Amino acid sequence: MSGFAGLLVAAGVAAAVGAAVAVLLLRFAARLPHAHPGPRSLHDAPVPRVGGLALWAGAIAGWGVAELSGPRAAGATGAAVGSGAAVIVAIALAAIAAVSLADDWRSLPARVRLSVHLGAGLAAAVAILPEGGWPARGALAIAFAWAANLYNFMDGSDGLAASMAVCGFGALAAGAALGGGSGGWLAVVAAAIAGGAAALLAFNAPPARLFMGDVGAVPLGFVAAALGGLGVTLGSWPPWFPVLVFLPFVADATVTLVRRALAGERVFEAHRSHYYQRLWQMGAGHRGTLAVYAALCAATASTAVGLLAWFPRHGPLALAAWIAIIAAGFAAIDYHWRLHSSDSR
Repeated sequence: MSGFAGLLVAAGVAAAVGAAVAVLLLRFAARLPHAHPGPRSLHDAPVPRVGGLALWAGAIAGWGVAELSGPRAAGATGAAVGSGAAVIVAIALAAIAAVSLADDWRSLPARVRLSVHLGAGLAAAVAILPEGGWPARGALAIAFAWAANLYNFMDGSDGLAASMAVCGFGALAAGAALGGGSGGWLAVVAAAIAGGAAALLAFNAPPARLFMGDVGAVPLGFVAAALGGLGVTLGSWPPWFPVLVFLPFVADATVTLVRRALAGERVFEAHRSHYYQRLWQMGAGHRGTLAVYAALCAATASTAVGLLAWFPRHGPLALAAWIAIIAAGFAAIDYHWRLHSSDSR
């Protein structure tokens, strides 16, 4: 089986299994934990919130079938798995998924969740940077923990996080496939996650019948950052590539956190001041917000893949250009938000 065929198998099986599990979850929806309207919510009715189980079931199935259905793409175990890095990342991911599922079912203290996120991030950082110093490992661990939380922060409007996962992990799969060599296994993993996310998106798109919950969003953020770091280590892509792929989510969550911190607000307290939330409140609703962000995610992801394929030296320049474009968009939202707030008084 060719590398490209392996990616299609991984994504297709993941989508089929993910959809089947989502249907099963909805059949037992009354027994599942629900997301209830609150200070951060953009919904007015409870919705089942562990749809991430469908995503991960699909991703695991897609990866497994792709591995067993033919020759491993460039050695799916690869150099990183041989050194134990991918295994440690997988264990860290499982730990984050477990605590996130527990938090979905019964809310856990923030200190417990963050401790697991930081511990998992540190384990992954040590594995990815075996020769790195502790300051670099510590910074990478914090970045991994932040990625886990920022993805969760952005999971507040129908289809938003799932569409980012489809675009983002699809781009990682394409980038790893372009790199070839020991990154072949990474391409299969990313394709399987994108397929599982596509299945969930069918149930999470407006109007959402199933939320991905913490068990979906938090591990997605972590594994996006971890695969990004592994890809850099393997030589599949330069550091700018995963940042550009996930830039819309990184920018919205980070700018909002910094803005709230400077204003003296409790940064981890529920709120509705993300740019996507403001866009929703100004009349875009779930469909309009999804259209804007999905288009933006697709644009940054496709730009990253195109540059990696043909003009990799221009990646940093493109990243700077997209940062400027998104900053201008945020400024426009801020301007209209002030007008909207004045009109509402």
